[in-house]
Amino acid sequence: MKNNYEINKGTIAIIPINSNQSKVIEENDVITINKESSKIIDDSCRFFGSSYTGRHEGTKSLLGINYKSPIVIEESQEIIFFPTASPRMEDCHWISLKHVDKIVKNKHSTIILFKNGKELDLNISYGSLENQLFRATRLQCVLHDRKFA
Repeated sequence: MKNNYEINKGTIAIIPINSNQSKVIEENDVITINKESSKIIDDSCRFFGSSYTGRHEGTKSLLGINYKSPIVIEESQEIIFFPTASPRMEDCHWISLKHVDKIVKNKHSTIILFKNGKELDLNISYGSLENQLFRATRLQCVLHDRKFA
């Protein structure tokens, strides 16, 4: 177990275990971190020169989204994560946009299929997850357009 972790381009998802631990899924590894998932998000934003609050305000000004906002962790590598629930909730998972291949309806849940073949079955409606994916993609497009304008 580790106490510190910075999100990088190989980070796929951050999954809460309890209020003091998270499981980080990377392309080729799974790591347990002794921090809640929202703290890993904030620490990673700070590592790259901002904070969760600053990134949240940025998304709000770019897209007008104030609830369950996708977050730019790092601009130049387009590392964008989106929450599966309110970040204030203990069961909020954070998912990397660039690693999502597709989402699939399951009987009472939704499965995220990642580009490396890994899967994550979430207790969230397909429509809700689809909306979160759409918001994160919109954020990516706005940033991309501004970078090359």
